[in-house]
Amino acid sequence: MSSKEQKFSWFIFSLMASVTFMAILSELAPSGILPQMSEGLGVDAAQIGFLVGIYALASAVFTIPLISATLAFNRKTLLLWLLIGFAISNIIVGLSSSYSVIVFCRIIGGVCAGILWPMIAAYGTRLVPKHLHGRAITVIMAGATLGISAGLPIMTAIGNMFSWRAEFIGLGLLIALIALLSYLFLPSLDGERLCKTNSPFTLLKMPAVQIILALTFLAVIAHYAVYTYISLLVAKIAFWGGIELALAIFGVGSVVSVVVSARYIDQYLRVLIISMLAVGAIAMAMFLLFHAITGLTHFAFFLWGLAFGPVVTMFQAAISKQVESAKDVATSIQSSAFNFSIMIASYFGGLLLSYGSAMAVVYLALGLFIPAIFIAFWAKRSLR
Repeated sequence: MSSKEQKFSWFIFSLMASVTFMAILSELAPSGILPQMSEGLGVDAAQIGFLVGIYALASAVFTIPLISATLAFNRKTLLLWLLIGFAISNIIVGLSSSYSVIVFCRIIGGVCAGILWPMIAAYGTRLVPKHLHGRAITVIMAGATLGISAGLPIMTAIGNMFSWRAEFIGLGLLIALIALLSYLFLPSLDGERLCKTNSPFTLLKMPAVQIILALTFLAVIAHYAVYTYISLLVAKIAFWGGIELALAIFGVGSVVSVVVSARYIDQYLRVLIISMLAVGAIAMAMFLLFHAITGLTHFAFFLWGLAFGPVVTMFQAAISKQVESAKDVATSIQSSAFNFSIMIASYFGGLLLSYGSAMAVVYLALGLFIPAIFIAFWAKRSLR
């Protein structure tokens, strides 16, 4: 093992975290400014929610084939091209008045995200020894949590204060800056060879992988069905402080859970997964039972953030442990399942909204958390 692999560079991993920070903002930006985009483009709320769903669908569809096709590419070069794609697609969304053009740009962004999420996690694990893989993934993916907890409230405030267009243009320019920093400072790593033993089809036959994917579907649909329409939930329960405070409290919970996850994920992965699923179920139950009580709804948002924070990290770390090489392929399968789940969550969340209210989506989430808890409890060998 080289000295490069033995040292955990907080600067390098923080820079990688800034990439996931901007990637999650690109994905979820419409959620915080849904009413403004709906009014500005002259479409209904479900169509803006679709912009999150189509992004996720593009990620899910293209993740596995494109990760397999680009596995041999230099990791740094590939990352730079992905960042360029993110930057251009966001800027065009901010400038365009055509819903069709915006949908197309969201698809481009989703394709970039489909390659980015599994690739950057595997990129990071190759820079550290095996016993630090969980920490590496946690720090990199902490960018996504901070993006939701701090970045999204800030960007939502910018969208409310100026315009939703300013939010997307600002995202594109910030991503361009991160691309420059990545070019200057990230280490260059060669790609890997795809073979029969680490192919997606071989991995999908493994029972442990199947269990992790099932947990991913249940947990992600539960979280994102509510999160995609969070602004409507805030309005439904007449949340004191509005969407900005709700996102801020949610974010504090997310940060707390990420800190805990970074410390214990390598030793107590299964316990962490069970705990976070249980906390998510409790939060949804509180929304349903105490939605009219100020204070308790604020605490529910904190608990929900606590459950949401490590959701990416937990399952990527779990599936990464199933293989010794070409971890990009393993994490691409989980990432594809993750993004399919977001798409499903967006669709069914919108469907429930058309027949009921935001509380119907909360019922759906609670109904998914409960079986996930039981599966994780019994999956002792898979979640090692």
